[in-house]
Amino acid sequence: MDATSDITALDLAALIASRVCHDIISPVGAINNGLEVLAEEGQSEDMRAFAMELISKSARQASAKLQFARLAFGAAGSAGASIDLGDAETVAKGFMAGEKADLTWTATRVLMPKNLVKLLLNLILMAGHAIPRGGVIEVVVTGEAERPTFTLSCKGTNARIPAHAEDALAGRIGAHAPDAHTVQPIYAGLLAAAAGMAVSVTKDGDVVVFEARPKPVEAAGAE
Repeated sequence: MDATSDITALDLAALIASRVCHDIISPVGAINNGLEVLAEEGQSEDMRAFAMELISKSARQASAKLQFARLAFGAAGSAGASIDLGDAETVAKGFMAGEKADLTWTATRVLMPKNLVKLLLNLILMAGHAIPRGGVIEVVVTGEAERPTFTLSCKGTNARIPAHAEDALAGRIGAHAPDAHTVQPIYAGLLAAAAGMAVSVTKDGDVVVFEARPKPVEAAGAE
């Protein structure tokens, strides 16, 4: 396969499901560990309090990750539906609360076509991978709701362009076989194509910038 469009629907669905499971395994496993501690007899009050805190924190993380995945990967409404950008901000900040990077969000609250919102959320995931040691992701949305521009500036130590991101966003797979780790940028590239958006990623020092702009009407319509 040379183009992301060559991926079968079954393979894409399986890889995205694997990606979602990968994200929620850790907090769900922590909940299970906490319940096991509570089930043991003779535990001190400190251990029981620690277990309850672990369960509570992990449950919040699992919920936040699932809510994010519902918008970023799920149907999120019928065909042609729009999504409130304020809801997208809420789930994005909830998701990032459990990550190393902080998230800032500058956008007017509007209804936006769902594929555009899904693209924005997927770019946020890629932004997190660009600063694996943590930092700040600045999300700025400008332009009209139907033809917006997304700018995500990722500032952090050892910032880097995620592996295979440029090819995937451009609709190419290259020699690397898709897996649960690379399917997310592949999916982002498919979303960009479906929404008539062109996505670029650049690096300058410890700053990586993802930018998504509407393609010219002629270019978008030619695909």
